[in-house]
Amino acid sequence: MRPQAWAAVSGALSVGLGVIAGELAAAALSPSVTPVTAVGSSVIDVVPPAVKDWAIAWFGTADKAVLLATIAAVITGIALAAGVLEYRRAFAGRAVVVGFGVLGALAVSSRPQSSAVSFVAPAVATLVAILVLAALIRALRAWAGAGDDGAEGPLPARRRFLQAAGGTAAVAVATGAAATGVRSSQSAVTQQRSSITLPAPAGAAPPPEGSFVPEGADLGIEGISELVTPVADFYRIDTALVVPVLDAAEWSLTVTGLVDREIRITFAELLALPLIERHVTLACVSNTVGGDLTGNARWLGWPVRELLARAGVRPEADMVLSRSVDGFTAGTPLEALTDARDSLLAVGMNGEPLPVEHGFPVRLVVPGLYGFVSATKWVTELKVTRFADDTAYWSTRGWSERGPVKTSSRIDVPRANASVPAGDVVVGGVAWAQHRGVEAVEVRADGGAWQRATLARPISADTWCQYTATLRLPAGSHTLQARALDREGGVQSADPAAPAPDGAEGLHTVTFTVT
Repeated sequence: MRPQAWAAVSGALSVGLGVIAGELAAAALSPSVTPVTAVGSSVIDVVPPAVKDWAIAWFGTADKAVLLATIAAVITGIALAAGVLEYRRAFAGRAVVVGFGVLGALAVSSRPQSSAVSFVAPAVATLVAILVLAALIRALRAWAGAGDDGAEGPLPARRRFLQAAGGTAAVAVATGAAATGVRSSQSAVTQQRSSITLPAPAGAAPPPEGSFVPEGADLGIEGISELVTPVADFYRIDTALVVPVLDAAEWSLTVTGLVDREIRITFAELLALPLIERHVTLACVSNTVGGDLTGNARWLGWPVRELLARAGVRPEADMVLSRSVDGFTAGTPLEALTDARDSLLAVGMNGEPLPVEHGFPVRLVVPGLYGFVSATKWVTELKVTRFADDTAYWSTRGWSERGPVKTSSRIDVPRANASVPAGDVVVGGVAWAQHRGVEAVEVRADGGAWQRATLARPISADTWCQYTATLRLPAGSHTLQARALDREGGVQSADPAAPAPDGAEGLHTVTFTVT
């Protein structure tokens, strides 16, 4: 390879080791804020809603991994350029590294979880990168110029450079392993979570409003979404690149704003309250027609209305701005937190403490509203306010303020492009109209007449329900559609609409072949 190519490799090795060293420092000192994720979070904050919607549509729950991979590619490009610049002119590449380190520090400073100790990581990353880059380029120059004065042949100098480069790579691998080990040691929070024994619900109402599954709610048809979504399969959409690490013993929630008295509640105090358990279906506003960014779980928590009643909400208030420890905010209509629906400060999901990625130790669960205006994870503050006075994270980015979930349905069987035997074709899926309830589901084939499907018994008006129908179809290609009707007389819209700004519309359409 030519010297400039080796210079580029030197830049990649130097910056790579620096970044990994910074991540190790962050893992030890500031696990919720690292330079790389701070940059990524800043990118998330500034991208237009259309870009975010596109990313979720294309990559789904892998959107964060794609963003981190993109950041890694950009860092690699800068590192390669820094190596070449340093070889051509001393300090030029190091200046690029320092500038990039400053940007990392600025990104860290923008994160709500950052503290003075958070700046150690970008400082370590920058210092390690410039020292290693200078040393490698110095060794490379010695190799490139070796033998010019006859003092020594090129072989020893080349060996020294290659040894230095190989040593840098080895140290980077070891440092990365150490960082992984430190993060694994932070499983103290995971261990703490596993040691928590959730209290039994204070009481369960009879079906269909109870916390258990009534008979006839699960049709048992293969291929239809499970009535209760397993935790491992429950969608995750949020703005956190690194899941916040919170100690439940140190967690607290404050109620502020337009209240008669500010309230602070700890995790232990929350667990001591009469908690209730309810199934609630959550949906992401970015869910496309027929998408999988919706799920139904059994949540254990304390009604938010009880907490707000303690605080004494002033009559001029109409919104509650919930704040996550990572700075995310959601603006929830006050009535959704104070009416008869079971909006919860949730501590449990499907019979176990909240998973860390789903908001441990406490999150909000609000039936009937898309998550972007209600489902704040790692929640630490409820500010009672007015829509006229405060704006939330996504409402400042062009999304709607109130976000009621739209009446929707999805076809799970048959799958798109599937081949099924001729004769009776079993159709099935799920439908939802949270807090209004699903009255009926209708299906049709090839644009024909709508036929009423068999609707499973719903757990409650706040959950999705399964449906099924049997159609006799001849051999050939067929197009299937479904629509839901809610208990307030609403019919699922057939007019296509994108997720932005207040949820997708249209009929899920599946094309398959009968053979």
